[in-house]
Amino acid sequence: MKLSIVIPVLNSHEIVYRQLLHYQMMDLPDSVEIIFVDDGSEPTLLSVRLPELKNFKIIETHDKRPWTWAIARNKGAIDASGEYLLMADIDYIIPKEAIADALSLKEDRMNFRREFGILDENGVLSQNIDDLKKYGLTEQRIKDRGVKVSAHTNEFVMRKSVFIDIMGMYREDLIGKPYPQGEDRCFQGVWDRNISKGVVNRTDYRPLVYMFPNGKFCGDVDYNPFNLFHTTSRR
Repeated sequence: MKLSIVIPVLNSHEIVYRQLLHYQMMDLPDSVEIIFVDDGSEPTLLSVRLPELKNFKIIETHDKRPWTWAIARNKGAIDASGEYLLMADIDYIIPKEAIADALSLKEDRMNFRREFGILDENGVLSQNIDDLKKYGLTEQRIKDRGVKVSAHTNEFVMRKSVFIDIMGMYREDLIGKPYPQGEDRCFQGVWDRNISKGVVNRTDYRPLVYMFPNGKFCGDVDYNPFNLFHTTSRR
């Protein structure tokens, strides 16, 4: 197995459904597996009917505490069969082109560029401006930058052995501290130290991925378009 796509999920059942339809349409090779890590959803993902998808599985953390995505990502990484891990959140849409780039990766890490987009009820990607406005993207944001979004370091492809053995995965001792707990900042700090020492390497190429408008991009850090995502507050 070359690539494991690991995505934590909390109470985002409709988006999970659309994501699976999206992956169905791509007809991915057998060298790709998709792991959704259910991070305490009610009802659980395993208890609801979802589209069938090859090389797909759900694992559970059974953790009901707020903001335990780091534990979910670590658990998914340990369970993964792939040589590489593609780590993303459930509000990200990974196109087939980005997956192809991940499959050809030879370095230890690859990051992404990102733009706004949505998956409709049939799992089809749209960047239609009217659709983005319906999901909360503000007129001013569109006027200022269109559909482009600055990069985020916590969505990436990384060699599994590097993630576990060199990076030491995400810190789990920060769980329970006030939000934001900083697991992603600490993780990036470890990466920066290792790359400055020449222990790891990365490609400068960044394929494009998409992200649902939500939160601060819609004028409110807790903005939740159509209640499609979890309701854990960022305040």
